Amino acid sequence: MAYDVWGVRGLFPSLGDGWIHLDAQAGMQIPDSVASTVSAAFRTSVSDPSGPYPSAQRSAGILETTRSAIADLVGGQPEGVVLGPNRATLLARLSWACTRRLGIGTEVVLSRLDDEANIAPWLQAAHLYGSYVKWAEVDIENFELPAWQYSELITEATTLVAVTAASSRLGVMPDVASISKLAHAVDAMMVVDAASLAPYRSIDIDALGADVIAVDAAGWGGPPVGALVFRDPAQLERLESLSFDPTATGVARLEVGDHQFAMLAGVVASVESLAKLGGRTTGSRRNRLVKAMGELSEFQSGLFEHLHTSLRSLPLVMVLGTDGHDGVPMLSFTVAGIPATKVTQRMADNGICALATRGGSRVLDAIGVAEIGGAVTIGLGHYTTAHEVDQLVRVIASLG
Repeated sequence: MAYDVWGVRGLFPSLGDGWIHLDAQAGMQIPDSVASTVSAAFRTSVSDPSGPYPSAQRSAGILETTRSAIADLVGGQPEGVVLGPNRATLLARLSWACTRRLGIGTEVVLSRLDDEANIAPWLQAAHLYGSYVKWAEVDIENFELPAWQYSELITEATTLVAVTAASSRLGVMPDVASISKLAHAVDAMMVVDAASLAPYRSIDIDALGADVIAVDAAGWGGPPVGALVFRDPAQLERLESLSFDPTATGVARLEVGDHQFAMLAGVVASVESLAKLGGRTTGSRRNRLVKAMGELSEFQSGLFEHLHTSLRSLPLVMVLGTDGHDGVPMLSFTVAGIPATKVTQRMADNGICALATRGGSRVLDAIGVAEIGGAVTIGLGHYTTAHEVDQLVRVIASLG
């Protein structure tokens, strides 16, 4: 079945504002089913899920179904799903809980391709406990993160490796599976940030070899809720507990404070919305997700290749990132002699949403775009059409 982008657009009421939304890095637009689910959940009473009364049972049910939905999304187990406000906060909590893995004489391997959410917590923890930090570098010629360098970076002293599954700035997808094998050979924990992968591709936590995967529901059109998924739920018992409950076990050891149950209900609706992108309503949710994301990926691959090729044909434009065949549909670009903020302003004047980066991205800083006025970063939505891509290209061409 071919991907029906026009049918999908009907699921997003916000598209009626007339704008072209190419700022997926800031979060996908929200389907009507998600918004209505959250609204309905806020209108019902919620309680501590441990109570014996109906509202408590509803809360317990929402919590259980949310863990199951996230588990289906990544091919994991509900018992290994830790929920929280966003993946940045959860990764910070994970770094606090990994004190037994960090200390003088240990090494942590980070990547400059990653978002700061999967860098800053590990830097802070390493500095606090005395671990030595090593960096995997991006090849600025092809924008890849070569996996071969990890055979030199990972040693017997390595206790943790953190890497992204897909770059939010360049769209490239590192060979996480190969890196995981090297990490596991020395018993290092493999932490994979899949926030930019989850909106576009089917995720298999076992195939990636990740010990922990981080995702953000806002990335695929859900509410602001993050999750950590542990491939082996038993690993949670080997971390320091952060819970205010001294008897907490399993995922509760990393869940601090109360859950926002209405938002969690929205997460379930958002995962169901992803599973229906392919138009299928039968079969297990996991199978529907795999098929739907496959059809989405096939459609967006051609669309993104068209965008990439069109931008590269413009004489003043330098495209930074993949053409979409070996990555997700996100990239950055610069326009010679024009700061990124002015480019995004021209785009906004023509009804197009995009993001300007003038600094703060380690990968773009490494490439050197901060010295030339920053870069414009764009990401396709589930609802982006060829007409919208062509409109973007016309606006950028007019700058020359």
